[in-house]
Amino acid sequence: MVGGVQRAARAAEAIGFDDLWVSDHLVVPQDQSYPTPYMCDPLQTLAFAAAATERVGLGTSVLVGPQYTSPLALANTLATLDYLSGGRLTVGIGLGWSRKEYEALHAPFDHRGERLDEIIELLRTAWTDDPATHIGKHYGFTDIRVLPKPAHPIPLWIGGRSDAAIGRAVNKGDGYHANETPVDEISDIVKRLRDQRPDESWVISMRMNLAVELDLTSGDLGGLAGRVEAYAAAGIQALQIAPSRGDLDVWLAAQENIARVLNLS
Repeated sequence: MVGGVQRAARAAEAIGFDDLWVSDHLVVPQDQSYPTPYMCDPLQTLAFAAAATERVGLGTSVLVGPQYTSPLALANTLATLDYLSGGRLTVGIGLGWSRKEYEALHAPFDHRGERLDEIIELLRTAWTDDPATHIGKHYGFTDIRVLPKPAHPIPLWIGGRSDAAIGRAVNKGDGYHANETPVDEISDIVKRLRDQRPDESWVISMRMNLAVELDLTSGDLGGLAGRVEAYAAAGIQALQIAPSRGDLDVWLAAQENIARVLNLS
């Protein structure tokens, strides 16, 4: 629905949510059952949301970094979004999982972890240095000006559940971003992360989905408050709650009821 992003963003800000988050699937193969193909470009969507709001944060859960074949252009897009929104952007970034999506975008699927490591370095260089130079194995440029710079140091939260992703988060990230991980499993991951990154300014976050079969307009939303408390006790500092997809009215009702169950409004 035209205007749906703006309405949802304004409602989320008015209700009292801290952030608005989007997923990143630039293309969806016909024979791929997840996600829905009806998905707007994530950064364009956040730009519309930013223009319709004043304070609410903006985040990606998660940006599939190696699918972007020009990470320098991506650096400029993200810097622009942060600059124009007044410093509200957090970038969750990871590898993704769909080989067919990579192939459709003419991005190599192999060695994507190695490329993501380099992309993280490239982004920070482009956001801080003027002029910027990056000479790497996969990407390179010399004395390039990326202006304006972001309005604040953009946090990079590294997504993924593998040992490599956890190591990447510890060594290269400003935080870690999990996706729908059971409480006992995330507790173990949090312990591993905190053994190496004890500073609480290094954020551990997670995206949690609300089941499709729930009635999102009433009730306790499947024991949502208890689930949130359990994840907080496990060490999750920031929780992104993703209601089931539906029409705009269902989505807005879900926002209101999540806030009600969690006593946000």
